[in-house]
Amino acid sequence: MDIRPIESGDNEALAKVIRTALAEFGANKPGTVYFDPTTDALFELFRTPGSYYYVAIQDEKVIGGCGIFPTENLPQGTCELVKLYVAKEARGTGIGKQLMEQSMSWAKENGYTHVYLESMPELKKAVSIYEKVGFASLDHPLGNSGHDGCDIWMLKEL
Repeated sequence: MDIRPIESGDNEALAKVIRTALAEFGANKPGTVYFDPTTDALFELFRTPGSYYYVAIQDEKVIGGCGIFPTENLPQGTCELVKLYVAKEARGTGIGKQLMEQSMSWAKENGYTHVYLESMPELKKAVSIYEKVGFASLDHPLGNSGHDGCDIWMLKEL
Protein backbone atom coordinates (compact mmCIF):
# COMPACT_ATOMS: atom_id res chain seq x y z
CA MET A 1 0.00 0.00 0.00
CA ASP A 2 1.26 3.45 -0.92
CA ILE A 3 0.02 6.99 -0.18
CA ARG A 4 0.79 9.70 -2.72
CA PRO A 5 -0.52 13.08 -3.87
CA ILE A 6 -3.54 13.06 -6.18
CA GLU A 7 -2.84 12.78 -9.91
CA SER A 8 -5.01 13.81 -12.86
CA GLY A 9 -5.79 10.19 -13.72
CA ASP A 10 -7.30 9.51 -10.27
CA ASN A 11 -10.60 11.39 -10.75
CA GLU A 12 -12.78 8.55 -12.00
CA ALA A 13 -11.53 5.96 -9.50
CA LEU A 14 -11.85 8.36 -6.54
CA ALA A 15 -15.38 9.38 -7.51
CA LYS A 16 -16.31 5.69 -7.64
CA VAL A 17 -14.79 4.98 -4.19
CA ILE A 18 -16.63 7.97 -2.68
CA ARG A 19 -20.03 7.31 -4.22
CA THR A 20 -19.87 3.56 -3.59
CA ALA A 21 -19.06 4.12 0.08
CA LEU A 22 -21.86 6.65 0.54
CA ALA A 23 -24.35 4.31 -1.14
CA GLU A 24 -23.22 1.37 1.06
CA PHE A 25 -24.03 3.35 4.20
CA GLY A 26 -27.28 4.85 2.89
CA ALA A 27 -25.72 8.32 2.86
CA ASN A 28 -26.15 8.95 -0.87
CA LYS A 29 -28.52 11.84 -0.32
CA PRO A 30 -28.84 15.39 -1.62
CA GLY A 31 -26.63 17.94 0.09
CA THR A 32 -23.66 15.56 0.28
CA VAL A 33 -20.56 14.97 -1.84
CA TYR A 34 -22.50 12.17 -3.58
CA PHE A 35 -24.21 14.83 -5.70
CA ASP A 36 -21.41 17.41 -5.63
CA PRO A 37 -20.03 17.90 -9.18
CA THR A 38 -16.54 18.51 -7.77
CA THR A 39 -16.46 14.82 -6.76
CA ASP A 40 -15.82 14.04 -10.44
CA ALA A 41 -12.95 16.54 -10.68
CA LEU A 42 -10.95 16.21 -7.46
CA PHE A 43 -7.58 16.70 -9.15
CA GLU A 44 -8.76 20.07 -10.44
CA LEU A 45 -10.41 21.01 -7.13
CA PHE A 46 -7.22 20.33 -5.20
CA ARG A 47 -5.23 22.77 -7.32
CA THR A 48 -6.84 25.43 -5.08
CA PRO A 49 -4.17 27.21 -2.99
CA GLY A 50 -4.19 25.98 0.61
CA SER A 51 -5.53 22.55 -0.35
CA TYR A 52 -3.96 19.11 -0.68
CA TYR A 53 -5.26 15.60 -1.36
CA TYR A 54 -3.69 12.22 -0.66
CA VAL A 55 -4.59 8.99 -2.47
CA ALA A 56 -4.06 5.45 -1.18
CA ILE A 57 -3.02 2.88 -3.78
CA GLN A 58 -2.85 -0.89 -3.41
CA ASP A 59 -1.90 -3.23 -6.24
CA GLU A 60 -2.03 -0.23 -8.61
CA LYS A 61 -5.67 0.42 -7.65
CA VAL A 62 -7.07 3.53 -5.91
CA ILE A 63 -8.49 2.36 -2.57
CA GLY A 64 -9.07 5.67 -0.81
CA GLY A 65 -8.27 9.30 -0.30
CA CYS A 66 -8.41 12.26 2.06
CA GLY A 67 -7.70 15.94 1.77
CA ILE A 68 -7.48 19.38 3.28
CA PHE A 69 -9.44 22.28 1.84
CA PRO A 70 -9.63 26.00 2.69
CA THR A 71 -13.42 26.04 2.78
CA GLU A 72 -14.96 29.47 2.35
CA ASN A 73 -15.82 31.42 5.52
CA LEU A 74 -14.05 29.15 8.01
CA PRO A 75 -12.42 30.91 10.98
CA GLN A 76 -8.87 32.21 10.50
CA GLY A 77 -6.34 29.35 10.57
CA THR A 78 -8.99 26.66 10.05
CA CYS A 79 -9.17 24.22 7.14
CA GLU A 80 -11.60 21.43 6.42
CA LEU A 81 -10.76 17.72 6.37
CA VAL A 82 -12.61 16.56 3.27
CA LYS A 83 -13.50 13.53 1.21
CA LEU A 84 -12.05 10.85 3.49
CA TYR A 85 -13.29 7.64 1.92
CA VAL A 86 -11.87 4.13 1.74
CA ALA A 87 -12.99 1.24 -0.47
CA LYS A 88 -14.83 -1.56 1.35
CA GLU A 89 -12.00 -4.06 0.88
CA ALA A 90 -9.51 -1.71 2.57
CA ARG A 91 -11.63 -0.70 5.58
CA GLY A 92 -10.42 -1.85 8.98
CA THR A 93 -6.78 -1.82 7.87
CA GLY A 94 -5.93 1.57 9.36
CA ILE A 95 -5.55 3.23 5.96
CA GLY A 96 -8.31 5.76 6.66
CA LYS A 97 -6.63 6.88 9.87
CA GLN A 98 -3.28 7.04 8.09
CA LEU A 99 -4.75 9.21 5.31
CA MET A 100 -6.39 11.47 7.90
CA GLU A 101 -3.21 11.86 9.97
CA GLN A 102 -1.10 12.58 6.90
CA SER A 103 -3.62 15.21 5.78
CA MET A 104 -3.64 16.86 9.21
CA SER A 105 0.17 16.86 9.29
CA TRP A 106 0.18 18.65 5.93
CA ALA A 107 -2.33 21.17 7.31
CA LYS A 108 -0.17 21.90 10.37
CA GLU A 109 3.00 22.19 8.27
CA ASN A 110 1.19 24.69 6.07
CA GLY A 111 0.09 27.02 8.85
CA TYR A 112 -3.35 25.79 9.80
CA THR A 113 -4.16 25.70 13.53
CA HIS A 114 -7.51 23.90 13.45
CA VAL A 115 -9.22 21.26 11.31
CA TYR A 116 -12.99 21.19 10.84
CA LEU A 117 -15.07 18.38 9.36
CA GLU A 118 -18.64 17.52 8.53
CA SER A 119 -20.22 14.09 8.63
CA MET A 120 -23.57 12.34 9.13
CA PRO A 121 -25.05 9.71 11.45
CA GLU A 122 -24.94 7.10 8.68
CA LEU A 123 -21.13 7.26 8.91
CA LYS A 124 -21.01 6.55 12.66
CA LYS A 125 -17.87 4.38 12.42
CA ALA A 126 -15.99 7.30 10.87
CA VAL A 127 -17.35 9.66 13.53
CA SER A 128 -16.03 7.37 16.28
CA ILE A 129 -12.58 7.45 14.65
CA TYR A 130 -12.70 11.25 14.49
CA GLU A 131 -13.48 11.34 18.21
CA LYS A 132 -10.58 8.98 18.99
CA VAL A 133 -8.08 11.29 17.25
CA GLY A 134 -9.32 14.33 19.16
CA PHE A 135 -12.14 15.92 17.18
CA ALA A 136 -14.80 17.54 19.38
CA SER A 137 -18.46 17.93 18.41
CA LEU A 138 -19.90 21.33 17.55
CA ASP A 139 -23.55 22.34 17.75
CA HIS A 140 -23.49 24.23 14.44
CA PRO A 141 -21.66 24.18 11.10
CA LEU A 142 -18.69 26.41 10.30
CA GLY A 143 -17.90 27.93 6.93
CA ASN A 144 -19.72 27.34 3.70
CA SER A 145 -19.09 23.81 2.47
CA GLY A 146 -22.38 23.66 0.58
CA HIS A 147 -23.12 20.25 2.12
CA ASP A 148 -26.34 20.89 3.97
CA GLY A 149 -27.02 17.13 4.10
CA CYS A 150 -24.39 16.83 6.84
CA ASP A 151 -25.54 17.37 10.42
CA ILE A 152 -22.46 16.38 12.40
CA TRP A 153 -19.81 19.06 12.75
CA MET A 154 -16.46 18.60 14.50
CA LEU A 155 -13.31 20.58 15.20
CA LYS A 156 -9.77 19.66 16.24
CA GLU A 157 -6.87 21.86 17.27
CA LEU A 158 -3.62 20.95 15.55
